[in-house]
Amino acid sequence: MWKTILDKLMTQLFVSGEMTVTFPDDEIRTYGDGRGLVGAVQIHDTATMRDICRNVELGFGEGFMEGSVTVEGSSLEAVMRLAVRNLHQGAFPAWLKAVEAFRYRLRKIAMYNTAQTARRNVAHHYDLSDDLYRLFLDSDMQYSCAYFRDPDMTLEDAQSAKKAHIARKLRIEPGMRVLDIGCGWGGMALTLAGEYGAQVTGVTLSENQLATAQARAQAAGLDTQTDFRLLDYRELAEPFDRIVSVGMLEHVGVPHYDTYFGKVAELLTPDGVALIHTIGRNGPPTTQAPWLNKYIFPGGYVPSIQELIVPIAKARLWNLDIESWRLHYAYTLRHWLERFNAQLETVRQMYDERFIRMWQFYLVACIMVFEERDQTVFQFQLGHQRDAVPLTRDYLYAP
Repeated sequence: MWKTILDKLMTQLFVSGEMTVTFPDDEIRTYGDGRGLVGAVQIHDTATMRDICRNVELGFGEGFMEGSVTVEGSSLEAVMRLAVRNLHQGAFPAWLKAVEAFRYRLRKIAMYNTAQTARRNVAHHYDLSDDLYRLFLDSDMQYSCAYFRDPDMTLEDAQSAKKAHIARKLRIEPGMRVLDIGCGWGGMALTLAGEYGAQVTGVTLSENQLATAQARAQAAGLDTQTDFRLLDYRELAEPFDRIVSVGMLEHVGVPHYDTYFGKVAELLTPDGVALIHTIGRNGPPTTQAPWLNKYIFPGGYVPSIQELIVPIAKARLWNLDIESWRLHYAYTLRHWLERFNAQLETVRQMYDERFIRMWQFYLVACIMVFEERDQTVFQFQLGHQRDAVPLTRDYLYAP
């Protein structure tokens, strides 16, 4: 039964390219028009066919992770690129449309992040061993989109360029009180303190990241200029001249955007500037990615730009500038994937093959959404006053 259903699903979905599927009974079938991209997979059991029929993304992701789906004669990237392109061209079966519509109606419930839930979600991903992240991140451990002024830049140079670009937008001056919401391992805070003379408060919900950030500050002699706290941003009350948040809004969830931007407005001084850097969608709102939400970022959600404009306006903040970094994250992810794959022997000493396949699927899937879907990175520059920054972008490029 499941083979018949899956065959119908594949026939409807794959209208371009060539996707070859080897079924558990070793029968081979090919889908698409035979032109363009080529991919091939083998499905090894009936349970995996069933799971793919119920939820294509989740079922395929789990199958690859568990080894019950293998890529044959092509690459995971080729298979996923072919699938992503066809998901927008083929006819999505009615039963899957109904499931997706139901998930959309329930998404606000799924994204309701209390302080306790938020801390648990953060721990799921960010409290993995720091040694894992050191294998593929840059030396400053920037776990967010880098800024490639030139596609051939090294990852280290592109991450440094990202921090410098943000600092210019914030117009940091010595002694300014800066809040870093979701400070990670402290790289941005240490840069703003060490290179720009700011007094930086960084908040995180990850115990691992907190310990690393504090240790780095002490080693750099910046412990008197930085204050790293294990704290939910909603508990803050003191004023700040500047607020920066890089890669944290994706963990907030739609029901809490009013609270988030309201808190930014509350904490920001009257002439202050905030810079919110987040993955976002150019397209309409949608649901959480089921596989990423289950295995990588529980409670995470990539907002549509239209979902952010309203809460920013309700907080009575000026959009001083909105910038879209389109393929920069794809470049960043390719560096991470290349570094991760180059360190597989070391990773195997820390984790099993299932974890390796999970991490590879995660990185490749993210590359695909930036190269093939409607995802980008937005930087919202916000303030209470319309002239909190110069009226043109010339100041960003002044020597």
